[in-house]
Amino acid sequence: MTVIIVMGVSGSGKTTVANGLAQRLGWQCLEGDAFHPSANVAKMSAGIPLTDDDRWPWLHAIAARIDALRQQGQSAVVACSALKRAYRAILLGDHTDVVLLYLRGSKALIAERMMERHNHFMPPALLDSQFATLEEPGADEHPIVVDIGGDAYSVIETSLRLVQERLSRRERT
Repeated sequence: MTVIIVMGVSGSGKTTVANGLAQRLGWQCLEGDAFHPSANVAKMSAGIPLTDDDRWPWLHAIAARIDALRQQGQSAVVACSALKRAYRAILLGDHTDVVLLYLRGSKALIAERMMERHNHFMPPALLDSQFATLEEPGADEHPIVVDIGGDAYSVIETSLRLVQERLSRRERT
């Protein structure tokens, strides 16, 4: 049983990579945005950044779902921004079967990709607040870091290879 949390700022490709990984691994995929209360979606749609107080209930809802999956012995991939260390602490806990995959890219690249998106509640204007909030994962969080500079297929393939290497090492220990 493994849960992979695909994290990064809005526009980094979390949903695309999470769906690609889940499909390739035969696991279920959870979209973290689906756990947002409607008030959070309305706020973001209006171009208002979320506060920590807005995010706590959302993060705890995702963590509860991850815990339920773990108890059922089900593996999954979760797309969730998880921008701060405190947020990741809620999602990861002290579970060694929850893996963090960080999609890293430049603000310019992500802004370009966000401008190409249609029908998404997160406007490009909030990208600055995403980067201001971002605390890149530290070595003690044991992240798998993937550069998003390539096309979606390449990023998914790189992510899959690195996840499989991590899982293989974990099985040997």
